[in-house]
Amino acid sequence: MWPWGHLAVGYVLYSLFVRAYRGRPPAGLPALLVAFGTQFPDLVDKPLAWTVGLLASGRSLTHSLLTATIVIGLLGWYAGRRERSDLAFAFAVGYLSHLLGDAIGPFIDGEYVYLTFLGWPLLPPPPYGTEEGFLAHFGNFALTPASTVGLALAVTLLALWYRDGTPGLDLVRSWLARRSGRSDREH
Repeated sequence: MWPWGHLAVGYVLYSLFVRAYRGRPPAGLPALLVAFGTQFPDLVDKPLAWTVGLLASGRSLTHSLLTATIVIGLLGWYAGRRERSDLAFAFAVGYLSHLLGDAIGPFIDGEYVYLTFLGWPLLPPPPYGTEEGFLAHFGNFALTPASTVGLALAVTLLALWYRDGTPGLDLVRSWLARRSGRSDREH
């Protein structure tokens, strides 16, 4: 699944949950954390495998349910101590939706050997063969049924995010303004 597909699945799931459970759209910081969670496994595994060569596969360390359990458990413990369990929950929804997004295709296709990343390091990484770098992957993008679904999900995400009041956008703008002001003072 492409990054925008992961983002869409995670945000839609989180927004629907928050609306059903809390009766309101997501707040800014949790929305940003769910977005970060949807990208987290690829932000760790892909560079460590494709660029540095420390991992055997771009779906191994943080794509593992074992690692996800540890990371989410530690984050939940830390956030709970600060009475912000909502932040850990948002990240967890994003993180777990990423794993679901990567697993759904091989599961539906009956290609269970490609699900071994979920059990890494107890199971070997999937037999992808040689994995290419970031530019090669984006260069190989083609409109397939799966990528078309991902793009449709991204459009759905944008519509829902807009309907939700663009949560997180103000925080990003504020951070960028502070950052811009800091760099202006440095020159």
